[in-house]
Amino acid sequence: MEKQKFMEKQRFYYNKKFLGSKPGRPIRILSEYLSPLESFKKYKVDSTVVFFGSARIQDKDDSQINKFYKKAKDLAFMITKWNLENFEGKRFVVASGAGPGIMEAANQGAYEAQGKTVGLGISLPFEQTNNKWITKGLNFVFHYFFMRKFWFIYMTKGIVVWPGGVGTLDEFFEVLTLIQTKKITRNIPIVLFGKDFWDGLINWDRLIENKVISKEDLDLFVVLDTVNETFEYLKNHMDK
Repeated sequence: MEKQKFMEKQRFYYNKKFLGSKPGRPIRILSEYLSPLESFKKYKVDSTVVFFGSARIQDKDDSQINKFYKKAKDLAFMITKWNLENFEGKRFVVASGAGPGIMEAANQGAYEAQGKTVGLGISLPFEQTNNKWITKGLNFVFHYFFMRKFWFIYMTKGIVVWPGGVGTLDEFFEVLTLIQTKKITRNIPIVLFGKDFWDGLINWDRLIENKVISKEDLDLFVVLDTVNETFEYLKNHMDK
């Protein structure tokens, strides 16, 4: 019996030193693909609607920036109710980066609508802890940013980009680049929410004037300003 226990511990998949080493890196990466894949199958999540946005927007007042928390929560609630009424809770499941701010608002709205909701978290030395509204079993913490981004994009039928900082812009432009270069060929409607925030933040006309983007690139997303019009746009443009 003691010999059997010893032999069990010698198996490579019990070797934490190896798994945490540089040669073990491919196994760690693969685990961040296979483990979420099994969870999505188990909890019957066929597709998602992704919310990108700042971790710093709070549900504490009606200031110009914090008002987006309630709007994100309301939109997530509407999408989840629609999902439950029409797709048995399996499709268009609200997903976020699992943190506070807009991410928390998205998960909270879906939770309050009594639906499943996904959190794709990331281990960081600051700011990030997974919020309490995420469905147990769909609450992930990634080490690798690129695997987290893979799951944002791989499952999604639509994306709503809320006001945010460097991380939000990075996520938006990565998706935009993949669609613009046709690395993603399926239909993914993208909404930038909040005209006051987005108008003037990026001078698209200047980019067109300097011929570094084409006018057609602006057709890859829309800028909307209300929860209802965003919900209707997604509902009408997402592949069913």
